Parts: sequence; structure tokens; C-alpha cells
Amino acid sequence: MTDTLRELPLREAHERAGARWAPFAGWNMPLQYTGIVQEHRAVRTHAGIFDVSHMGRVEVHGSDAGARIRGITTANVTRLEPGRSRYTLYCTESGGIADDVIAYRLAPDRWLLVHNADNARADADRVRSALGDAMTDIAPDTAMLAVQGPEAAAVLRSVLGIDLATFARHGCVEIEWHGGRVFFGRTGYTGEDGGECITDHDRARQLWDAFLAAGVVPAGLGARDTLRLEAALPLHGHDISPETHPYEAGLGWAVSLQDGAPFTGRDALVPLAAREPERRLSCVRLLERGVPRAEFPVLDPARPAAGPMAHLSSGAFSPTLEAGIGMAYLPAPLAVVGTPLAIEIRGRAIPAEVVARPFYQRPS
Repeated sequence: MTDTLRELPLREAHERAGARWAPFAGWNMPLQYTGIVQEHRAVRTHAGIFDVSHMGRVEVHGSDAGARIRGITTANVTRLEPGRSRYTLYCTESGGIADDVIAYRLAPDRWLLVHNADNARADADRVRSALGDAMTDIAPDTAMLAVQGPEAAAVLRSVLGIDLATFARHGCVEIEWHGGRVFFGRTGYTGEDGGECITDHDRARQLWDAFLAAGVVPAGLGARDTLRLEAALPLHGHDISPETHPYEAGLGWAVSLQDGAPFTGRDALVPLAAREPERRLSCVRLLERGVPRAEFPVLDPARPAAGPMAHLSSGAFSPTLEAGIGMAYLPAPLAVVGTPLAIEIRGRAIPAEVVARPFYQRPS
């Protein structure tokens, strides 16, 4: 660890929970507590809590805020009703994915934008360039906790009084809790139900303790990565980047062209939307034992000596499937379920195949 790493507001709480640390995006983050596989399975079968305070968070105010946010995001967020959210993208002028972002509409003239940690400063600058003083960076004064899993609904009801049975998917709300304000959004990054909470540091410590007292298991970055990969949720800098565009990434649904509104990257995305991508982000599963990792070569099993035809953008062992899984940008003719592949691992060509996206989907 270096002196330049930023510390989470709840560091002492993580220490008490037995956190083992690792650097990530300039932060000192809990990698795991009891173990990645145990924490992963706890989220899939019960409920886990993640400290995601490293994420970027900015609030935007003003009667024209929605229209100005529309000018820098790919989705038509102006159609959102207060209390709703939308996954969208920031694109470069050439149509590459600069970052993915969730836009929450808190009130008619008030918005919350949540960005990736790696891009938090650049994203804040992007929003500030479009909205000026109407933007406030709230990340330094708040913490962000995510509770995810099949039992998250019961926990959120007991701790916050939020009933997911009557709460809209992708909905958001601000509530009073222990003398202060807590934001809650029914969003997440694991493929499970639950939500994300943002509040001031003192209340976040109380909230963390309340969730643990309700039986929620602390989970670190390691489990967060294997969970999001099973759900085939892209990680910026790996599965999506300025060198990838939304249509080849399977994110065309996050782009609104029909309203005709101008936004950064629109001119490049219009022709891309009109033709089939030359490659597609695909899910790949090993057929034999092995742990694939990002950048491992993807081979043609009939001609493994011909060299890589792609590289994995993400890879890991899936505790739920008990198999090695990964994602890769494959030539479009090969991006078909059932296509045989091989992944090179330590000099061996391990048999694999293209499978349906996502790898895991929670039971309805």
C-alpha cells in the first residue's frame, strides 16, 4: 500500500470485520473478509453488504438539468419520472464508451449521477463542463453501501422500512433515518435484488452496523467481481472502454437515437446502429478445469497454433457454476451460442464454448 491510496470513511468498521486490503482505482479497498468464494455464495443464497464508497457521486440541480445531462449521456434521461433511474453511457466523439453511469432523478429539478471510481474525476469534469455550478460533488462527504441477495428485501424492510414488494425496480427514494437523510436506489452490480444506500459518514457507520446485526455478510471486491461476471455485467476498463462501442458491447439498449437530441458521440453512433457489429462481447465457459483471466488468448480449437483470434476481457472461476468463465469480443460469426473455442491457460488450450448471456440469472 502506498501513501497515495485514499481510505474509506468506514475503514475501522472493515478492520473489525476482518477485512484484507488491496489497492483499487486509487483506493485502499477490502478485497475479502472470510474468503471470496464464501462471500460470493452468501450473496447468492442470503445477503451481502459491499462498501462502494469509492464510486463517484455528483448531484445536479436546475430546471434544465435533465436536458443538459441528456447532452452528455446516450439515453434519453429526460423521460425519467422523479423516483426513477436509468443506466446510460458517456461516449467519446467517436462513439467509444468513456464510462457507464446510473442517472437517478430525485425530484423534477434534482438528479444524482453515480460513476465508476477509475473515471470519477474525469466524469465529474465532464458533468461540470455541461452544468457548471449546478453540479455538486457529494462523494467526499458521503459513503455508499450496497446490500444484495435473495434475503436483501427482508433486511431492507427491517432496517430501513423499505418494502421492495411495492418498490419499483430501478426506483429511488430519500428517507429520514436516525435523524438524517438516506438515499436508496433499487440498483446493484451482482445480478441479485437489493439496493444501494448513500448517506453521511456517521449515519453510514450506523447503517453498516445495523445491516450486520440483521445478519448480512460483509463482502469485498473479490466477490463483487465474480458476482458481476456471472451476471455478465461489464467492467469499464476491461469489457467496455473508449475502444469499444455500445452495439458491439451489447449495450445498444442504453442508447436513445429516436428523440433526435444531440449528445456527445451521437454522430458516430448513428451509422454504427444501422449495421451489424463486426464483433460482439460474448460469454465463454470452460469445459474442463481451469481459471481464465483477463487477457488470456482465445483460440480456434481446430487451429490452436494459428494464434489468438481474441483475448478475454474478463475471466474468473464461477463459484455458482463451479466452472471457469469469461467474456471476450469475438468475431460476429463466432459469437453464437454453442461455438467451440479454446482458452490458452499456462500454455495449454483448454476447451470452451460460447454460452448464453448472462451466465447466471436469479430465479424470478
